[in-house]
Order: sequence, then structure tokens, then C-alpha cells
Amino acid sequence: MRGVKRAARRDALPVTRSLRRRCPSLPMRRCAWPLLRLSARAGLALRHGGAIRLRLAAASSSSSSSSSGGGGGLRAPDTSLFVPVPLKPVEGAAEEDVGAELTRPLDKGEVLKNLNKFYKRKEIQRLGAENGLDARLFHQAFISFRKYIMESSSVSADLHIILNDICCGAGHVDDLFPFFLRHAKQIFPMLDCMDDLRKISDLRLPPNWYPEARAIQRKIIFHAGPTNSGKTYHAIQRFLTAKSGIYCGPLKLLAHEIFQKSNAANVPCDLVTGEERVYATEDARQASHIACTIEMCSTNTPYEVAVIDEIQMIRDPARGWAWTRALLGLCAEEIHVCGESAAIDLVTELMYTTGEEVEVRNYKRLTPLTVLDYALESLDNLQPGDCIVCFSKNDIYSVSRQIEARGLECAVIYGSLPPGTKLEQAKKFNDPNDPCKILVATDAIGMGLNLCIKRIIFNSIVKPTVNEKGEKEIDSITTSQALQIAGRAGRFGSSFKQGEVTTMHRDDLLQLKEILSESVPPVKAAGLHPTPEQIEMFAYHLPDATLSNLIDIFVSLSQVDGLYFVCNIDDFKFLADMIQHIPLNLRSRYVFCTAPLNRKEPFVCTTLLKFARQFSRNEPLTFDWLCRHTKWPLAPPKNIKELVHLEAVHDVFDLYLWLSYRFMDMFPDAALVRDIQKKLDDIIQIGVCNITKLIRASQSGERRGKSLRAYRSATRQEDLKSHGRGSLANRLLREGLLTQEMLRQLESEWQDQHRSGRYGLNPCPDSV
Repeated sequence: MRGVKRAARRDALPVTRSLRRRCPSLPMRRCAWPLLRLSARAGLALRHGGAIRLRLAAASSSSSSSSSGGGGGLRAPDTSLFVPVPLKPVEGAAEEDVGAELTRPLDKGEVLKNLNKFYKRKEIQRLGAENGLDARLFHQAFISFRKYIMESSSVSADLHIILNDICCGAGHVDDLFPFFLRHAKQIFPMLDCMDDLRKISDLRLPPNWYPEARAIQRKIIFHAGPTNSGKTYHAIQRFLTAKSGIYCGPLKLLAHEIFQKSNAANVPCDLVTGEERVYATEDARQASHIACTIEMCSTNTPYEVAVIDEIQMIRDPARGWAWTRALLGLCAEEIHVCGESAAIDLVTELMYTTGEEVEVRNYKRLTPLTVLDYALESLDNLQPGDCIVCFSKNDIYSVSRQIEARGLECAVIYGSLPPGTKLEQAKKFNDPNDPCKILVATDAIGMGLNLCIKRIIFNSIVKPTVNEKGEKEIDSITTSQALQIAGRAGRFGSSFKQGEVTTMHRDDLLQLKEILSESVPPVKAAGLHPTPEQIEMFAYHLPDATLSNLIDIFVSLSQVDGLYFVCNIDDFKFLADMIQHIPLNLRSRYVFCTAPLNRKEPFVCTTLLKFARQFSRNEPLTFDWLCRHTKWPLAPPKNIKELVHLEAVHDVFDLYLWLSYRFMDMFPDAALVRDIQKKLDDIIQIGVCNITKLIRASQSGERRGKSLRAYRSATRQEDLKSHGRGSLANRLLREGLLTQEMLRQLESEWQDQHRSGRYGLNPCPDSV
């Protein structure tokens, strides 16, 4: 230690001597000596042993990181996500420059040359890498460091002295590294807390997030089987006989169905969705049983029995986290899991990590399902009980019109329809006394609706999807999707004792058979999503980062083992970027970004933006405000475009109710909004019942539009063929703004003016 101190004093001597030579009359003030000692130590860090202290710090950080990572090494963070914090140059009076007072003003030209030398030094780049600065961050940090020094009217006294020594040859450019690193950590604060950020984003032990569930020994029962096998029925029977229970389903329709069945069986049950809580009793006391959408389940409330439906959705890239949370976190003595057998192995492995065993109960389909040897080929071959499955709205519109052109009525169901409209269309199709015997639907019928279907007909076996990069892709449906949809035919207890499945086109039938004959690939991983608490801890360390950037860095640093994956966060980031400019606290901003909406609907996205802006001003969003924004009341749609807009307005009402459930004071009129939403549902039902009329109106409107465009195009071409004033004259005559008599008079006046050379015109050559 004494040797190091002696070396520090020895390194300080040239600095002090050069300072005295340059400024012999300058008294060495008491405050200058600590600065000089700091300057010498900064130089020592690089001259003696090549930044021993910095290397030791890097080694210590590396060893602690590797130990926390289980010895397997850490994934390097994606530094392209690190957004530098702007650091403004110092703008102060010259008399405040202590460094210049101690030495002399800096020669900015010499400083720039030495800074560039510093940047090019390989040793400096290597030291930067050891301290977390890869090539990208090193370059950005240097540009900021150089700009800060060159544009500041003054810099700190210690940095000023070092720069002055380097310019005078009394120091080395390497001496700048501690100041450079300090600056880099100011603009990239994540460098100083990388270990903490890694710990926060360590997702390798999700079972530990739920101490209440780990405190009890749970019994896990997996009801495995295909569609229409009675697996959910058996789980629900146990739910109904329990003292307390919770049902967790993927759709509001499913939760609503269990809510109705339970109360009909004299088992009081509340309904909890993202938009509301419906109590079983009039006095609004919480019932012992709850039917909810899976995102809304409580992991703190104890139950005797819990039912998790459609467990295979634990692999869903967007919503899988909700099934993982329910499976690991529900505090229930018995957990009944229902779904495809492809999820058995994963659930068993997950429960092994919690020390819980899984009992598997296998079920077979209750009615036979036959793949026909022939395709439908023509809509003339339709039969009562047929359901044509399409994968786009345009196909829905086209097929339904062709069916009704043959004198047949059809019901229509697709994903963006309100739940009430879906139920009404299903009721119409199921009613044996209703003339509607054909159903045209998307894969929305795959779950949530009880339908009396005899035959499923795939209009196509390719489906548009969006990949991880957000790009549209067209690919064949998966075996799981095909089985889920085909399984809706021949429902147990309906008038059809067996189900049939085929395709519209002969060429698709062979491929469909191949898809259905394949085994469903096993579910390999469960989804995870950062929690609000984790993001808040991230924000504590990175207060200047945007929410979108926080999420990006979190995912970049996150560590998961082979049983899990981080869910897609594109929709979250889209909303975070959209409302970033609005002043909201972090928790409120997070809630707005988790709102369930389709970002492809501009009207809904715009409304969320307006909601957030009004919320930030602390102005309640009243019923009157919402009516003005949505132009309520609305009339029944006259064409498909108006129907689509009504569906978007319904989604806006859903969004209001969803936010009112979380911010009751700011969205106070939920009851009134719920009333007009029911009225809007009725209006949409009218439109869907008349969908073929709307299609005809839209198509006739398109034809009129095309005819008008063709007429205008022809008129423009005719005008272009004519020359001079004729083009304008013809147009004015057509529009009734000019008569033939007026035209002749204008021609006469124009010729007179042209001959006399008025308006700056030269006489015609042949009139000279």
C-alpha cells in the first residue's frame, strides 16, 4: 500500500512541476492539492498495471454475474436497445471555471486532437469492453463525451487539469479513461446497475413468484382429450360440488356459460371479466364460486377447486403467460386442468419443479367424427347443419351472399362480432324451428359456442397469420387448429349423432386428411410476461427510459430456462409508443398499455389515445363525453363499411368498461355505457341478419364509384385532347356556369385583346 502511495506522489510531481512552470505567480491554493492528487491517481490507474482497479471491478462483476447465472454464462445484452440520456454541455460564466484559474484556459483545437487519439487507442477500446462498453456503446459514449467537452464553457476542475497536462505533454491520453467511463455511465445508466437489472429480469424460477401457492400442497388433475370428449364437463361437476371454486377460461363466452350453469344449479357464482364483475346475489356479496376470464383470476384467494380450461393455450405467443400464472399461482387444494393431451408432458414437468404430482385422466370423443372422401365442390350441395369455415371476412361475405342467392338463409359468426351477436346467431342456427340451417363462420367457433353442426366444410385450409416480426404470412392450418374446428361437428347431445368434415375444393381434401392424421406436436414451453412490479423496479434504475425501451431492455436481459419463453410484447410496445408523449405515472401507463384492443382498428387506437390524454389531465371521462366522441346514438348500418365501424364502436365501449374496472373514479359511468352497449349489440345484430343486403349495397356502391371514376377519367381525357381555352370552356358549360352566348362574347373579347397586345401579349406574327 505504501508503494502505491509513493507511486502516486511520484506521478503527481510532473503535474505539479509543470503547473508551477506555467504559472509561477499562481499561489497553490489548498483546494488545488486534492485535485492534483485525484489527477495523479486517475493517471496511475492506467499507467501502473493497466487500470488495475477498473479491471478488478470488471472481473468482480463478471464473477458475480456468472455465479448468479448458474455457471452457464450470460447472454450479452442487445445494446442497440440502450438509448443514451442526453447530457447538456455546461453553460457558465468564465469566472466560474476553477480549472482555468488553477492552470490556464484550454486550447480546444489541441483538446480535439488528443480526444481523437484517445478514441483510436486499442487499449482504451479493450478497457471499455471490460466495463460493458461494446463497440456500439463505446462509439456513442465517445461522441457524447467529445461533444460535452468541446461545447462546454467549462468542465470540472479535475478533468480540466488532466486535459491541460495532456495538451502540454505532461500527461497521457489514457488518463482520460476514468472521466470517459464516468460520462458513459451518466448517459448509459444501465451500465452501473447491470447486475441489478439482470437479477430483476431473471425469469428462471417462476414458481417462486407465488409463495401462497407454494405454502400448500395442491392436487393437480389433468383432464385430457379431444373436442367433444366431456373432459371439461367432468371438471365442472367437481367445481359445482366444491365449497368454493374458480373457473378460468379463455373467452368471456365460456366464463358466461359456466356462470349461468352454476347459478342454474343453485350454486351462487359471480362472473369476473376484464370489463366487470357480475354478482350472483342482489346485495352484491361475493359468492364462493367465480367464473372468470383467465387473465382475471386471483392468485391470493384460497379455493377448494380451480378449473383451468384449454391449457394448451399456455403456448400462445401473446396470452400464454396467463395460463402459466394460473397453473403456478392459484391457491386451490385441487387444480383441474382441461385440454389437449399434447400439454401433459409440459404440465407434468412444470409441476415437478413445484413438487406437485399430476394425475392424468384421458377421455375419448363421445361421438364419431368422419373425414369424407369427397369435397363439397358447389354450394348447391349444402345440407341442413352444414358449417362453412372461412379464414377471412371477405370470404365470409362472399360465401354468405352466394348461399342466400340460392334461396337459403345462413347465420354468420366471426371474431370481431360482439359476444351477444355471436350468441344470437348461434341460437338462430341451433333453433330447429328457424329456417336458418347453414352457418358461415371463422375459426371463432373453435371454442366458446355450443353449436348443432352436422358437417364442417373448410372453405380453405390456409390461414393468414402474423409472425414474430409482425409480418403477414399465409400458411396451412395446424393439426391442433384443424382438430379444434373439425371437432365441433356432431356435438354430443345434439340432433346429429356423428360429425363429418370435408373441404370446399377437391384439391384441399387430401391435404386436410394428412393434417388431421398427424399427431399434435407436444407443447414445449409456457409463456411468461414481465409483471408491473418488475417494470417498476427497472424504472427505478432507469428513470429516464421510456416504457417501450424498458420492456425491450427487460426482454433483452431476461433469462428463462427451457420450460418457458417470453411472450410477444409487440402490442404492448405499440401502445406504449403511442401514448409516450402523454404525462402519466408508470403504473397508469402500464395499465393503459395492457388494454385489450386490436391495433389494426384506427378508431379504437385513437380513442385510447384520447382516453389517456383526458386521464392525464385528471378530467373524468363521462358518459356525455363518450357519446360525443362516438356520435351516439347510431343508426343500423347501410353497408359493410358502416357495420365494421359499429363493431369498432362496440370495442370502444368495451375499452371504456375495461378501464372503468381499474380506474372507477376517472371512468365513472360504466352502468350507462353498459346499457348503450347492449343497444349497440342489437343494432349490430340487425346488420348481421341483413348482411347480404349490406354486401349488395356495398358492391353497388363500389360499382357506382367505379362508374363515376371511369366517367371522370374519360372526361379528363376528353379535356386533355381539347386544347387552349376549350378545356375550361367545356367544363364550365357542363357545370352550367357558362352559356353558349356568354362563350361567344368571351371569345370575341379575347380576340380583341389579343390583337391589341393587352395583358403583356405580343401581336401575332402574321398580323404584323
